[in-house]
Formats: sequence, C-alpha cells, structure tokens
Amino acid sequence: MVRIAPLPESLVQKPFTVYQSRALGVQAKRLRARDLSDGGRLIYLPAGRPLEIAERARVLTAATPGAWVSHETAAVLTLLGLPPWLGNCSSIHLSKPHELPRVRRAGVIGHRVRCIPGELTDVDGIPVTAPPRTWLDLAADLPLNYLIALGDQIIRLPRPGLEQRSEPYAHKEGLRLLIRQHPNMKGVEKARLALDEMRVGADSFPETFLRLALLEARLPEPELQLRLDPDDGRSPAADLGYRRYRIAIQYDGAPHLTREQQSRDNLRDEMFRNAGWAYFKVNADDLAEGFEGVIARIKRARLPRG
Repeated sequence: MVRIAPLPESLVQKPFTVYQSRALGVQAKRLRARDLSDGGRLIYLPAGRPLEIAERARVLTAATPGAWVSHETAAVLTLLGLPPWLGNCSSIHLSKPHELPRVRRAGVIGHRVRCIPGELTDVDGIPVTAPPRTWLDLAADLPLNYLIALGDQIIRLPRPGLEQRSEPYAHKEGLRLLIRQHPNMKGVEKARLALDEMRVGADSFPETFLRLALLEARLPEPELQLRLDPDDGRSPAADLGYRRYRIAIQYDGAPHLTREQQSRDNLRDEMFRNAGWAYFKVNADDLAEGFEGVIARIKRARLPRG
C-alpha cells in the first residue's frame, strides 16, 4: 500500500490553491491523491466534503488575483439578508475592475465593474464589497420593496451589545453620493427611488414591509422605534406606530421566541396597554397575507385615513 504523505496542517480538510501548496513545499504528485479533488483551475478541494459559502469564496478569490466577492454572495457573507429566492449561493459572484478580464470559471458568476476606493471591505480576510456597494450592485435585480428593505438595514442604527459596530453602514447622504459616483450602473434609477423611501429605525425586513404596507393603504407615515415616553431613553419602544393617535404596532419575528425576550415583550405590551394605547402585535402570518388583516384592524381604531 502506498502511503499518502500528510498535508501541512493549514491545508488539511480545507480548499486551497496550488500557490498555497507550493509555498508550503507540497509536491505536485501529492495533489493527485484520492483525498483531494480538482476544484478547477489552480484549486484543490477536500474530497467528499461539501464546502461552506465562505470557504468557496475564500479559495476562489485567492486563485483569482484582483477579484472580490460581490452581489448576493457579498450580502450573504456580510449578513445583510436577501429575498428567499436568492442567497443559496450555488454560484459565487466575483467582480473585477473593467480593465481586467471577467472571471470565467465553473461555479462563478463574473462581473466587470467600476470600483472606487472605499467600496471594498473584508470578511475574515476575504475581499468583499462593503454593504453600501452591495446594495447598489443588487439594485438591478431586487424588486423595489426589497431594495428599500435592504437599504433600511444599511442605514439603521446597530443594536447595542448585539453587533460589533456602533455606526450604521452608511447614511442616506453617503448613499446619495455613491449613486452619483456610478451614474451609468444598471439599476441606479431604482436605487434613487429606493433611497427616497428608506427610513432609519427598521430592524428587519418585515418591519420595512409593514411600514410600506401602511403607506400603500394610504395611512400616515408611522414613527419608527416609538417610545412610550419619548423623553426617557429607557422607556419601552414599539417597532412603529402613531403617537398622536396612541397606536403602537410590534412585529414579532424569530428573535422574540426566546423565553427571556418574551418576558421583556410581555412587560412592554402591558405598559403600552395600561397607558391606554391601542396595541397591535404582528407576525409572519400577517406578513404572508400582506398585512391586510392588521391594517383593517388599525383602520377601525382611532386612526384617520391619510
């Protein structure tokens, strides 16, 4: 039996490029062993193991000088969120500058784009478009309501203690400048429309969809992150509502299913109701029906039509 020489520890059960193996002194014949499979030009993969999106993105960018991860793959790696029909990343999106040839490789969707300094970041060492540029790249493919919702996530204030940042990814004026810097990009007009409808304060896509549904129903623009006592930063807050009419609306998604969060939610709900507010709780069932039922109930409350 022929003994297979062990790989360097940094390559074991990981995808790698031929350049990485050469730098570690791995002989070419070792790359033909059965524990490895050919991942395409310059790439070797651990045989029989499916790769995570980040692993695929990392080795593809390492094997493609000048390229970075973009579009829906960048949205997945930066945890921005996508419509349900996107985000499975069966193919990895790689972009390169206009002056370089488009990436042509199995499992890759290649783009040639104009990129300005500051539009790229990295995720664990993988070059990736920063969230504002990812938003603009996706403008051509996303429906307007999803582009607005994604934009709301770009400009929202981070949640203290839950995220490793203290500032939004961008402000609206920064996105307006980004649009002006790329006047000929496909989807840029839709991005302008989305920017006009974006608001700071939505912590999730469903919260944005609820706000848009209220406006579509010709109800007034709701206040977001509506505090029961606006002068007390510790006062409980509903996702959105109408202070003038004492109406509060809360979208309960998956993060609200833990026992600890439910206890906090129950206290918040009780405080709004004890203060005499009309209080509406909304969930994924309401989202699935386009919020028609809850909007009808809100209209039957003391809120006039716009």
